[in-house]
Amino acid sequence: MKSDFYTAIAQIAAERGIPREAVLSSVEHALKTVYKKMTNTEEEVTVDIETGTGIMRVFLTKRVVAAIEDPLTDMTLTEAQVLSPGAAIGDEIRIEKTPENFGRIAAQTAKQVVLQRIRDYERDTVYDEFHDKQGELLSGTVQRADSRAVIVELGKAEAVMPAREQIPAERYRPGQRLKVLLVEVNKDARGPQLIVSRSHPGLIRRLFETEVPEIFSGAVEIMEVAREPGLRSKVAVAARQERVDPVGACVGVRGVRIQNIVNELYGEKIDVIEWSPDTAQFIANALSPAKPTNVSLDEANHVATVIVPTDQMSLAIGKEGQNARLAYKLTTWRIDIKDAEMLLEAGGDLLRQARAAMVDVGNPDDLAWQGRQPRLVRADAMIAVRDKEFGPLPAELIGMSVDIDLRDTALEVFYNRDLRARFDYESGVALPLDEFDLSVPAPVIASVPVPAPEAATAVLVGAEDDTTGPGEA
Repeated sequence: MKSDFYTAIAQIAAERGIPREAVLSSVEHALKTVYKKMTNTEEEVTVDIETGTGIMRVFLTKRVVAAIEDPLTDMTLTEAQVLSPGAAIGDEIRIEKTPENFGRIAAQTAKQVVLQRIRDYERDTVYDEFHDKQGELLSGTVQRADSRAVIVELGKAEAVMPAREQIPAERYRPGQRLKVLLVEVNKDARGPQLIVSRSHPGLIRRLFETEVPEIFSGAVEIMEVAREPGLRSKVAVAARQERVDPVGACVGVRGVRIQNIVNELYGEKIDVIEWSPDTAQFIANALSPAKPTNVSLDEANHVATVIVPTDQMSLAIGKEGQNARLAYKLTTWRIDIKDAEMLLEAGGDLLRQARAAMVDVGNPDDLAWQGRQPRLVRADAMIAVRDKEFGPLPAELIGMSVDIDLRDTALEVFYNRDLRARFDYESGVALPLDEFDLSVPAPVIASVPVPAPEAATAVLVGAEDDTTGPGEA
């Protein structure tokens, strides 16, 4: 019959999921330490706990030798034969060294060790369970919430969702079921600390993997995710198998799949766009639901100039610049959104101002320009100045806004402050660029200010429009 002590240890170990041998091993190790403190010795002993009675005994093991080298571990043949008449050189003799009152002290120590071992084992178990789950989607229940953090119960463990990882518009209440992203698992002296998030862009990625089988199987891949938590997200997807519509797969029949994700995020809007290896096309897609007519890339400055129709300017920019900001986060390109008609109108206004500022009113061809003036390069690579046309300009400037200036009789064309072309103003003949004298100070630039949202420059035309376009929810 097993002792009550042994049975209690076995029961606790079974309830907490701790191996019984691990608990007993910890108890035996602790009792060795207790013995050394009681006897003030460094002898290496073993502690045996009898299964039937639960009695704890301490034994010292010594080796029988002809000449003693270490008194703590060696004994002579004569001493050994007193304890065991049949002892011989090389044998090991076990000597019981159990102190008086050791049973009472051992019981108290065993209780403390068992409790401590349970705590340590549970901490190690939690760390081992969640360490490999960083970046995964987990389901939890809100245990309590305050202004500093939300405590989320994840089975046997508790996770913390600090204020920086919460969605500003969401309110959390005890008992509420949530899906969260595990972002950190830190090992601490008080136990592992689990950090979860509802605002991380990775949460969007994991929700799509859960709801869209094509993403889980690899037929569709999420390339980029840009997010403003609680407001709007943009997800760029690409097909990895032929005849697969990546946007349609993510949206689902009648929008069922994406609606499930939106519901989990309590109404956060999601734009699903098709990723493209062509940077200009990808930027155009990222500005959805607006449909740009032209995208020009400045590789050196990592700036994309996008021309959109006048009636889509508000769509391209979005409410408070939101659409342009998300497109910037998605593509990592600074986006300059412009309206072709407005550029032409601005050019006409500047021309009228220049004419009014002529020094010699009697000579209409004598232009006294106040700095450089913008012009839009047409599709035929030509620009118009008053009633004259100049060009053709380099093909990469088509659709771009350039600056023009008059220096004596030469018309100079600048792009990003670099001189790109020179023409004789009277004849329109192209002049060589090496005639440009750098010693002459350049005129002060008088550019038209262009209002811009964060991370994108744009001219805002018309009222804000928050119309939902294709691939949105």
